[in-house]
Order: sequence, then structure tokens, then C-alpha cells
Amino acid sequence: MDWSWLLLLACPLMMILMMFGMRGGHGYHDKGKQEDAEKIQRELSELRAQNEQMRRDIQNLSR
Repeated sequence: MDWSWLLLLACPLMMILMMFGMRGGHGYHDKGKQEDAEKIQRELSELRAQNEQMRRDIQNLSR
């Protein structure tokens, strides 16, 4: 019996199985990503406020 065709199918089948396996593990990290995004938004708001304050200070100094 010729099993060489099985070798040709092994690579695509393994790729499909790995892709499904990788897709299933992404749900565990969603909470951490959301917390990171919220932290970045807070930091961005603080930086914008600091930037605006520095802009006002520069305008006052140049007068």
C-alpha cells in the first residue's frame, strides 16, 4: 500500500489543527489587554493635560 499521499496531507492538516488551537487560546488574555488599554488611555489624558499646561506656560513666558 502506498502511503506517500499521507505525507502530502500531513502538513496542511497540521496547519489547520494549529490554527484552530491558537484561536482558542486568545480569550484568556482579553481582560489584561483591556486593562492595558485603559491604563494607556489614562496616561494619554494626563500627558495631554501636561502638554496643555506647558503650552500655556510657554505663551506666558513669551509675553
